[in-house]
Amino acid sequence: MATDKKILVKGLTRLGWALPMFVMGPVIIHSSFKNQGHPFYVPILGVGIIICISAMVFMFLGIKTIMKSLFEGDKNEH
Repeated sequence: MATDKKILVKGLTRLGWALPMFVMGPVIIHSSFKNQGHPFYVPILGVGIIICISAMVFMFLGIKTIMKSLFEGDKNEH
């Protein structure tokens, strides 16, 4: 069973994008809750929530892509 390295790198790249978003999203949400009187409270909160959801999607897609590269492998070898 061979690993398709191009697909594996693609999955690791997605995981690499998810990691900073997992930190950035909660920091932005916390910052918006500390400034509830500010007029940009709701838009900043929305941005933080969108970043958190994006991080979860990137993590899911990255793990799914890595599993695809490991278990499907390179079909052209046979």
